Amino acid sequence: MTVWNLAYDLYEKRLRRQLSSESIPRHIGVILDGNRRWAKSLGVRPSQGHRAGADKISEMLGWAEELGVEIVTLWMLSTDNLSRSCAELDELLGIIADAVDRLAQCGRWRLAVVGDLSLLPVPIAERIRAAVQTSANAHGLNVNIAVGYGGRHEITEAVRAILSEAIAHGRSLAQLEAELIDADIAAHLYTKDQPDPDLVIRTSGEQRLSGFMIWQSVHSEYYFCEAYWPDFRRVDFLRALRSYGQRERRLGK
Repeated sequence: MTVWNLAYDLYEKRLRRQLSSESIPRHIGVILDGNRRWAKSLGVRPSQGHRAGADKISEMLGWAEELGVEIVTLWMLSTDNLSRSCAELDELLGIIADAVDRLAQCGRWRLAVVGDLSLLPVPIAERIRAAVQTSANAHGLNVNIAVGYGGRHEITEAVRAILSEAIAHGRSLAQLEAELIDADIAAHLYTKDQPDPDLVIRTSGEQRLSGFMIWQSVHSEYYFCEAYWPDFRRVDFLRALRSYGQRERRLGK
């Protein structure tokens, strides 16, 4: 073991000791950002960055599971990403489907889709649905796969569903307007049966949410990491959790 590796190992252990079980977030959202810029920095094709990012996912989920996190939401493809060039998008969709297949095949985690699969090509959507279904009996970490996801689109779809239900039950718009509450919208979101994220991590140095879980993240803590997603390390993850544990969460009170 080199001196550098020894120092890294000692630092990682020190970070781990600074975390208490009470300070571990129950639900973590992760914006997997920087794959393309990672590839550009190495002078390789964007697809190589996307593959490197896909390979990082199971490693990070292992870290989260080890520390007692219950839910991780991975933003893998936004609605904005769907406007990329056909060549890059086709490769990216294939890489995402492969990654979801691998997560399901490992048998450790229960997968769920957070997003609108109708926005994706039918073969890709069917592969993702099939992979998610095969993980239904897993008993480990709950992993939300956010593909075809945009916060505004999610809320629009929730409102559309509420209107459709009102029409089906013969309610007037006046009745709906008088009775609609926040909980009605929350009950129609993709994460309707889950707690809101306690912590949202974004890699690559960008300090914005870009529409990620707009409704659910109202009381979330945010952590922005400089590392591109393929370079995201266990110490980066531990630093994010240490930062979260040091904050006073007032939840608007």
